[in-house]
This record gives sequence, C-alpha cells and structure tokens, in this order.
Amino acid sequence: MTLLTPSPWPDYELIDSGDFMKLERFGPYVLARPEPQAIWDCSLSEAEWERLAHATFRRDKQSPERGEWQKLKPIQDPWTVDFRQQGLNLTFKLALTSFKHVGIFPEQAVNWTYIHDAVKALPVERPRVLNLFAYTGGATLAARQAGADVTHVDAVKQVISWSKENMSMSSLDNVRWLVEDAMKFVKREERRGNTYHGIILDPPAYGRGPDGEKWVLEDQLNDLLKTCAALLDRQDFFFVINSYSLGFSYIILDNLLTQCFGTLPNSQSGELYLTDSGQKRLPLGVFSRFSSVNL
Repeated sequence: MTLLTPSPWPDYELIDSGDFMKLERFGPYVLARPEPQAIWDCSLSEAEWERLAHATFRRDKQSPERGEWQKLKPIQDPWTVDFRQQGLNLTFKLALTSFKHVGIFPEQAVNWTYIHDAVKALPVERPRVLNLFAYTGGATLAARQAGADVTHVDAVKQVISWSKENMSMSSLDNVRWLVEDAMKFVKREERRGNTYHGIILDPPAYGRGPDGEKWVLEDQLNDLLKTCAALLDRQDFFFVINSYSLGFSYIILDNLLTQCFGTLPNSQSGELYLTDSGQKRLPLGVFSRFSSVNL
C-alpha cells in the first residue's frame, strides 16, 4: 500500500479538518466545506474558522448533495489559481458551485505530475491519451502539456466548457472534447479497434450520462475496466484510476486491474491524502496506477 500526498504548492493549503468539515485556502481565499471522512475534532476553534473563512458551504436540507455558499468576506467569484511543479505550468479557474466543489481536487496533483512524466517517458512521439470522467481537466492538461494527443470525455456540457477555459488560460490547445457517456464511448472505441497509450479514470460513485444513462460504480466498474483493457496499447502504456467512494478499498482496484489487465508493471496502489496544519492526515480516495515505463 502506498500513501501519496502532493508536494506543497503556494496556491493551495489544507488549514484544518474535523467535525465533518475542512478549511482550505485556494489562492487568496479560504473556504469551509463539508468533508464526510473528517470525523475527528478540529484543531482550530470555531471562532478561528469564522475569522479565516471567506465563504462556508451550507447543505440544502431537502437535497444533501446540493447547497449554497454563505459569503463571509468579499470574494471574487470566479477566480484563478496556478500550479507550477515538475515541468507543469497550469492555471485553473475556480468557482463556488452548488455541489460544494470549486473546480479542482488538490490531492490529484500527485497524478497530474505522474501523467506528465509518463507521457514524457513513453517512447512514442505523440502518445494518445484518453481521460474519462474528466471533470475540469487537470489530468487532461497535464498530458497535453507533456505532448500527448488527448481525448477528454465528460457527461456534463458545462464542465467541458470549464475545461476549455482552463486549457486557454494554461496556453494549451488541440484537445478533443466529447460530451459523452463514458461506457458508451469506450464500447464504441473497442468496436472501432482504437487504442490509447494512456487511460485515466476518475469515476464517481453515482452519476448520469448526457442522455440520462445511469452510472453506479460497484455495478459497472468491472465492465468498464475490461473494455479499457482492450483499448490500452500493449507495448507502451500507462493507466491511472482514482475512486472517492466511502468504503471502496484499494484492494478492490488491485483485484479488478489484475483480472482485467494481467501483470501490472511498475504498479502503485493505495490512498491519496492531504495533511492539515495540525498534522492530521485527511484521506481523499484510493488510487491504482501502472506503466510500461519505470517512473
């Protein structure tokens, strides 16, 4: 089991966590929002959280997946943050959404750098990379900046538009954008005989495709991974999967990947986490990744 956390970067900080909340700084703004795995006590007092926070997220009692932000101090919404590490030079637009998200998952920085390094290391002039459930495109931009031809697939049109803004602000271009159901897309690619040198997956626990297609992680992940195994180049490749689903073990990912792909060269699997200023480690999902190149 491998535990991974990003190297410190100036535009992000996990200040505190506890009481099912987390207090984070994104660029100049400090946000308080729910975190179901932070079951311990906060290190800072409630008064200190209120003093630091520019905005806090309040859940809608009628719809626990949604809510609204209460602004406590002036805040420019949207705003931008930069990520400058290990050859990456990316800019992301952030915004206060009704689903508590802001546009990036900071723990994924460890995968952005891995993807960038994998694309650079593959002995292929323009590696073909597929990013499924691609959200606002952190992994897409990391692969593109390394020189890959990237196909970015997400079911939400507005999220694709957000990703395009991030691409432009990061001085990149020529990403293939698709508003598509991930399962339908990979099945079609398999029938066409297409392959990719890199595949990236960040599937949600539950979701809907653009035409209402239902996604349930436990029910469909096995089938999705079997199809991805057929799409992955057999000589020069890398593969990354994340899952933020309570109770979903990295051992499950290992079993599925071994079943679907066979031998997993240069593999790593475990948990992603962030550390707050009180040195509490906040788990933020499980991951598995492997590659034909030793990174």
